[in-house]
Amino acid sequence: MNNTITKEKVFQHPIDKVWNAITKAEELSTWFLKTNFKAEKGYHYTFSSEPNEKGCTNIIGIVKEANPYTLIYTWIVEGTNVETTVTWKLETIPEGTKLFLEHSGIENYAGETAITMFESFNGGWDNCMSGLTTYLKEEVNAR
Repeated sequence: MNNTITKEKVFQHPIDKVWNAITKAEELSTWFLKTNFKAEKGYHYTFSSEPNEKGCTNIIGIVKEANPYTLIYTWIVEGTNVETTVTWKLETIPEGTKLFLEHSGIENYAGETAITMFESFNGGWDNCMSGLTTYLKEEVNAR
């Protein structure tokens, strides 16, 4: 089993627009999950699932790094006490912005749970990328 999920996506948007979408609570709450997130080292955040979402629970963690265009935070599914790490990196390219996402440490889950969580997180991050793509398109068209 692979223990790390990686995703790459190119957005035809300026790097600051993409950065704001992944670091500002009001924007994250629009396309991802409701949150009190702040891109500040040491900040304790919560991502909250809607109560009617099957199998969803809160995600808690601590921001480890929040430098321009690099964001790293711990990711703990509430009630599991298993810590994984999410890393976002952005890079300006001629077409716009290249986003790199890595979710590592999934092997910290015991046995078969690691496989189940890997599959769940992998699908979740695919949905996340779709949501971010839609959000950025709508934001640009709304202005």
